[in-house]
Amino acid sequence: MSNVIETHDLAKVYKMGEVEVHALRGVSFAIQRGEVVAIMGPSGSGKSTLMNMLGCLDRPTSGEYFLDGEAVASLTDDQLADIRNRKVGFVFQSFNLLSRQTAITNVELPLRYSGANNGGRRQRAIEALKAVGLEDRMTHRPYELSGGQQQRVAIARAIVNNPAIIMADEPTGNLDSKVGQEIMNLLLNLNKEIGTTLIIVTHDPRIAEQTQRIIRLKDGLLDGDA
Repeated sequence: MSNVIETHDLAKVYKMGEVEVHALRGVSFAIQRGEVVAIMGPSGSGKSTLMNMLGCLDRPTSGEYFLDGEAVASLTDDQLADIRNRKVGFVFQSFNLLSRQTAITNVELPLRYSGANNGGRRQRAIEALKAVGLEDRMTHRPYELSGGQQQRVAIARAIVNNPAIIMADEPTGNLDSKVGQEIMNLLLNLNKEIGTTLIIVTHDPRIAEQTQRIIRLKDGLLDGDA
């Protein structure tokens, strides 16, 4: 099985005035295509920074990152935006849906950015909503949906472009335990059915233990083998 993610000595330094903050201190690991991985660590360990690197939201200060075979570290902002739209689907704790738009319009957003034509865009959005069991809620706006349904819309949006990876940042954090487990089951089923690589940033050990592997961070370094 090939690697969809490879990092080599990935480091990130933020400058706060005259102070340098070393958020990542040389992190190296690989994630195989189709793998389900949790990223865990205490506050300040570098989880958010690593997620931003893997999701192409930011560039490392040094080191190498290959996403689906493409070297990411030296890309321009425009190139980062392009690879992010093509290769990464995001699921956030706060859903991040456009409140005035319908479910299907929210799901279509990544396709709009990638320039898909109207007809193909609508059909792909419909298929994504069917995949998460919301074909009967396509014209509902976020305020007309429960928290679990809103997260399902967010997952449909994440998979509509057939990304190489889904980055889920505390995807069950705003949901009660029952609905949170339903969302986790949905993500795991999508991984089994579609084969999308799933990376979950979580503080919840009950969520992490359902993944195939845990990458632990501490003080910007890997805490144990990755």
